[in-house]
Amino acid sequence: MDKKNIAKFSAESLVVAGGHDPMGVLNSLKNPIFQTSTFVFNTAEEGKAFFNKYSSADTLEERNSSLIYTRLNHPNLTAAEFRLAQLDGAEDAAFFESGMAAISTTIMTFCKAGDLILMSSPLYGGTDTFIKRTLNQFDVAYIEFDTNHSLEEIKATILNHPRAKRLKMIYVETPANPTLSLTDIGMIADLREDLRSSDIQAVIAVDNTYLGPIFQKPLAQGADLNLYSATKYIGGHSDVIAGACSGKEDLIQGIKGLRTTLGCMASPFTSWLVTRSLETVSLRMEKQASNAEQLANFLKNHPMVNKVYFLGHLEEGDPQHAIYKKQQNSAGAMMAFEVNGGEKAAFTFLNSLELVKLAVSLGSTETLASHPYTMSSSNMNEEDRIKNNITESLVRISVGIENPNDLISDFDQALNQM
Repeated sequence: MDKKNIAKFSAESLVVAGGHDPMGVLNSLKNPIFQTSTFVFNTAEEGKAFFNKYSSADTLEERNSSLIYTRLNHPNLTAAEFRLAQLDGAEDAAFFESGMAAISTTIMTFCKAGDLILMSSPLYGGTDTFIKRTLNQFDVAYIEFDTNHSLEEIKATILNHPRAKRLKMIYVETPANPTLSLTDIGMIADLREDLRSSDIQAVIAVDNTYLGPIFQKPLAQGADLNLYSATKYIGGHSDVIAGACSGKEDLIQGIKGLRTTLGCMASPFTSWLVTRSLETVSLRMEKQASNAEQLANFLKNHPMVNKVYFLGHLEEGDPQHAIYKKQQNSAGAMMAFEVNGGEKAAFTFLNSLELVKLAVSLGSTETLASHPYTMSSSNMNEEDRIKNNITESLVRISVGIENPNDLISDFDQALNQM
């Protein structure tokens, strides 16, 4: 599809039809899996030209016309990246073999020894561990902020740090895993502009796994980079591990450069799976969000439930509600709730579920339930877990596409076992 037609159609259509030229693969409607490690040059001169072209390529057509080696690029990868970029309103995108590969590669592209990273709290346990326990081994320091901090408070915290001038990244996860606390991306963008007056240049990266790429557009709110565990809603079928980053062309090219060095690009089969899934991501997420609203309303009134964390229940006057209305177009399909009785009661509930699956991960067609305190957030310090309301009573739910009445019935019988 040429640039003229790309500009003509919406992202919703391009995510189905774009990034693939049937004429290049014997008129196959769908892109086949290019299960090859390398690509043949017709002449040595062509090989030289391809390497020169690859180093400066900035369009899908140019990348696909300079295929060299699958660690560098391959048609399945460029098709997936084209489609995600359309959905995110990004100049470019990059896919990886896992969400943590996307996150770690992105952070390491911009943060070097002696640098500083500002992170929102809480973060997904894997990201929290990478920043606090892995990066510190490479002399990258961190400071935290939470949703209660104002722009002025965060700025003061940065400027009072001895490495303030070395702040290279502001890393935000919103909604946060697992309690769905929200960070105002626009406020963070304003903070970045304020810091530039102090000669501090920082990139804003937002983990958009919980709501993207359909229900939140961080790039439109002022973020530079948009990160995903593509295993979740983008993949959406519990059959692929993948990660992704989208954003400004120059930033993504830097990330892809390190990705090539580390060798963590998405394989042909992984790329093919996420390309397939991107075609239905909107349909799946809308159904999941509808189911989640009905389930959350049921849980809110159940006598065995102390508190429900669900964005659709935020009330006017709550600062979190204002952020929700400003930067999201749906409450999404994630929720968490606290049961009466601590870990024992939570485990009884989880062990009593019949339709719902007890598993970590999220964003798939099936509904999943887990216990963050002892599972996905267990590698966080206990102090950090408690500070962020990740308690022994907390259960996290990723709502799927099942019949909502069946989900409610299953939750009801499991709660009544307590």
